[in-house]
Amino acid sequence: MSARVWHLALLVLGGTAAGAPAPFQALVDGTEAGATLRPPPGVYAGPVVIERPITIDGAGVVTIDGGGRGSVIVLNTDGAVLKGLHLRGSGSLHNELDAGIQVRGRYNVIKDNLIDDCLFGIDLKQADSNVIRRNRIRSKAQPLGLRGDAIRLWQSQRNTITHNRIQGARDTVVWYSQDNAITHNESSGGRYALHFMYSHHNRVAHNHFHDNSVGIFLMYSDDVAVRHNRISAGTGPTAMGIGFKESSDIAIEDNAIVSCATGIYLDLSPYEPDTQNHIRGNHIAYNGIGVLFHNDWQGNVFTHNRFQGNLTQVAVQGAMTAARNRWRGNYWDDYQGFDRDRDGIGDTPYEAYAYADRIWMDLPGARFFKSSPMLEMLDFLQRLAPFSEPGLLLRDPAPRVMEPNEVSS
Repeated sequence: MSARVWHLALLVLGGTAAGAPAPFQALVDGTEAGATLRPPPGVYAGPVVIERPITIDGAGVVTIDGGGRGSVIVLNTDGAVLKGLHLRGSGSLHNELDAGIQVRGRYNVIKDNLIDDCLFGIDLKQADSNVIRRNRIRSKAQPLGLRGDAIRLWQSQRNTITHNRIQGARDTVVWYSQDNAITHNESSGGRYALHFMYSHHNRVAHNHFHDNSVGIFLMYSDDVAVRHNRISAGTGPTAMGIGFKESSDIAIEDNAIVSCATGIYLDLSPYEPDTQNHIRGNHIAYNGIGVLFHNDWQGNVFTHNRFQGNLTQVAVQGAMTAARNRWRGNYWDDYQGFDRDRDGIGDTPYEAYAYADRIWMDLPGARFFKSSPMLEMLDFLQRLAPFSEPGLLLRDPAPRVMEPNEVSS
């Protein structure tokens, strides 16, 4: 740090009332563009506005307290670096997006910070090509619906959101934003771990989302790749791993979707004419429903997925059919055929029919009784001696057969 900044820091610290934190803005104002500010350890008062490209290195020993008003830091510049800071005490106004950091510039790096007791964590608005890395983010201790979003992108392109740890916030949202990479993050204890709205050409990979109401939800968002993520233990009776609404050209590949009420939910997807969604190589296991269609739709291609331990493999609301989608080469743990030629493919197709479970598919209120002894007995009798025509849900002409040690891996 320059002698000038050290002198300014001493003046600020020495000029405050006993016990009152020094204003951090004075240190920022005394730092020239391109310089690095390494403040002495301690607690400082916000809010702070940064309007030139500087590096602030808190080294894990600097806290900035917003005092319960506004955003702790407003980053209104290009090319700044904020690292090693503890930011706390933002305001509580949703309409003002009170946050730990508001980002309003490009090519900034925000890494290795702890952000807690802030309504929103990091808010990017018309902010392109920034890096958000290895931050720990927690919202204010409020009911879930009153918390702010951990990370929020609004009309922001080509950002990298990676290796952040989020706990106890509301959502991470990507709205009207394209070409962003969201990778290696962990999120728990929230509502939507990741929610896209009108956001195309994004990449989501190697994230771990657990104990949220929804893992990933795609609304009106096309050409999004979701690969190698683990989504588990969705909380609540309507919780889901991955959901689609009117979204096209989506790739859902090599994800583990485990222990959710619904693994994958599809509503009018794909939406654009002559498009497909590809669901490949996923482990869809121990969910209430593996794949749930909102209605009779088509254009989804399910290949080489593992359906294991789900109470219901596939369901369609309204008890229609999922057979207009393509199913091929999936493993189904309830497949009852053989593989006499040992080529790894079942000798007969896998076919799923709706028997008594048509009741809860037709009548959503009856879903409460799903897997109850009463419905299980009705289902057994219907399969034994059908008293109504069962509906074909899907047909996989080449079901995959796996050895037991492969299934349990």
